[in-house]
Amino acid sequence: MGLISLVKELLMAFFFMCSVQFWRMALLWSFSVLFSYYRLFKASLSQWLVFKPVILDKCPFFSQKLVSYPRCSPFTSNFRPVCVVTGATSGLGLAAAYKLSKEGYVVAIVGRSQQLLSETIRKIKDSNEDAHLKAFQVDMSSIESIIKFKMSLRQWLLDSDLHCSLQLLINNAGILATSPRVTAEGYDQMIGTNYIGAFALTKLLLPLLESSPVSSKIVNVTSFTHRAVTDVQVDEGTVSGKRFLRSIQYPYAQIYEYSKLYLILFSKELHRQLCLMGKSHQIFVNVADPGVVQTNLMREVPTILSSLALRVLKFLQLLQFPESGVDSIIDAALAPPGTSGAYYFGGKGRTINPSALSHNAKLARELWESTSKLLSVTPFGAEGNSW
Repeated sequence: MGLISLVKELLMAFFFMCSVQFWRMALLWSFSVLFSYYRLFKASLSQWLVFKPVILDKCPFFSQKLVSYPRCSPFTSNFRPVCVVTGATSGLGLAAAYKLSKEGYVVAIVGRSQQLLSETIRKIKDSNEDAHLKAFQVDMSSIESIIKFKMSLRQWLLDSDLHCSLQLLINNAGILATSPRVTAEGYDQMIGTNYIGAFALTKLLLPLLESSPVSSKIVNVTSFTHRAVTDVQVDEGTVSGKRFLRSIQYPYAQIYEYSKLYLILFSKELHRQLCLMGKSHQIFVNVADPGVVQTNLMREVPTILSSLALRVLKFLQLLQFPESGVDSIIDAALAPPGTSGAYYFGGKGRTINPSALSHNAKLARELWESTSKLLSVTPFGAEGNSW
């Protein structure tokens, strides 16, 4: 039986390796993360050589210079901040929820499984008995589920002794699906979870973020894999993923890259709109790239291949555990007031530039319009698009 299982695993790995998508992951993703570290090293070295100050007060969206920001505690004597962390039942989400609870946040943890949510609360409480936590079962690929969560969150805030507002939203939920699946709205599930769900949730929670008595932040968790995208369409068929569902071979690596690029473009456009509306001093938008972290993201990749990849990455000293990989997310979450439009990578509060394509303001506006149009015919409707 053991031999049969091994043969099956080897065959699965062989056929998986025969796909273009596998080699895209193996080659382009490896190059992308190495290039990010190269940018980080180059900028750090140049600053050290010319003795430039590392900490600056403000920077434009995606500054061309390496900027490093200190962390600032959100806690005040008469106010307890509230944050929402999606995908909080494992990996980076769990690590972020724990660290933010240590910083004094009341943490609303969001996940798909009620059992995993209960286990997450237990794990955090075991390490921080003073943690204030609230679990919400939400499917981030379902617009209906996200709308229900918004109403449940608001009701919970009204029923508690907390201020009815939100100080931090971390859009961390994400999946890597190697086979096509469809959401209730007809979207590709991977792009629905990784991008569309984050877009919808952010817009629905903007009133709570805006009503905060102190400045609030949005942190979108992206990936170095967005660098593998050299050209992208933002029409409704591509943004919804429906175009990919008709493909003979499901381009899972490409879809994952697109979803992470979309998050950066969305962050850029949201930042721009907040500035136009005069709300850029109230709500700040940042992007965090954790790098390569050992999570369950690769669970659909054959075990032989994923284990081999982890060993290689560990040998190259690129692999991080969630406890350290979460640093860029926490850096973005605890950035000083007024810090907005930064791409956090490498920990220690450091920021670098994302890909050249992510700077395209026209593409960002078109993506916003396409996504809004897609959601306008769902239960999201006028409620989310009224902002």
